[in-house]
Amino acid sequence: KEHLLLAKQVGVPDILVFLNKEDQVDDPELLELVDLEVRETLDTYEFPGDDIPIISGSALNALNALIETPGLKKGENQWVDKIFDLMEKVDTYIPTPVRDTEKPFLMAIEDVFSITGRGTVATGRVERGVLKTGDTIEIIGIKDTVTTTVTGLEMFQKTLDETVAGDNVGVLLRGVPKDDILRGMVLAKPKTIDPHTQFDAQVYVLNKEEGGRHTPFFPGYRPQFYVRTTDVTGKITSFTADDGSQAKMILPGDRVKMVV
Repeated sequence: KEHLLLAKQVGVPDILVFLNKEDQVDDPELLELVDLEVRETLDTYEFPGDDIPIISGSALNALNALIETPGLKKGENQWVDKIFDLMEKVDTYIPTPVRDTEKPFLMAIEDVFSITGRGTVATGRVERGVLKTGDTIEIIGIKDTVTTTVTGLEMFQKTLDETVAGDNVGVLLRGVPKDDILRGMVLAKPKTIDPHTQFDAQVYVLNKEEGGRHTPFFPGYRPQFYVRTTDVTGKITSFTADDGSQAKMILPGDRVKMVV
C-alpha cells in the first residue's frame, strides 16, 4: 500500500503488479483471492485495478534456475517463463514515453566526477532536447554561468554521438574543473536559461490536515526550495494579500503572493 500511495503522489502514470512467492501457495483459490484483493487495493488508490496486469511467480526460483542454466529460453522453465511474461506485459501495457526533443536542451546535474586524462563528467537525466558531441552548452546555477564544449557522451558504458530527452547520460566537458560544478546546476543550450536570485511567487500554504504547517510564519522566514536535483534555502522578504495589502503574518491555509 505504501508503494501505491507513493506512486500516486509522485505521479507514476502506469504500473504492473508481480505477486512473488507463488511457489509457497498450493491453493489456486487463495491466489485468486489475493489477485482480487490486490485489484481492490489498486482501485482504492485510483489505479485501474480491473485493467492492470497482475503476474504471479517466484523471483527466487527464476534466479536460481538462471544461475544453474544461464541460457534458459522461454518454455524451458516455468518460473523463468513468469519473468518473460512479466517483461512482455511491461512492453505491451506500459506506453513508451514521448521524448521532448523539440525544445532546447536542458539537463539537471545529479553528480560530477573526474576521469584522469579526459576531464570532468557531469551526469544526470536529460529533461528535454538533444545534445551532440561538439555542441556548446552553458553550466548554469549556484555559481556564475560558464560556457563550455561537450567532448564526449556516455550512457551505460557506451559512447554516444548524441543523447535525447529521457536518457541518463554522462557529459564530458572541456576545460571545466570538477570543483566548479555542483549537483543542482543545469546544462543548457546557450542563451535559453536566465538564472535569477529573486522572484515573485503566488502560493497556498498547506494546513496541518493537508500535511503542512500548524504555526504561522513571518517576513524573514527561510524555507527550503527543492529544485530538480538540489535544495536551496531562500528568504521570504515580504507578503502581499489577495487584496494587494501588505501582510505581516501568514497562517496555514492562506493564499498569498511573496517575494523570495
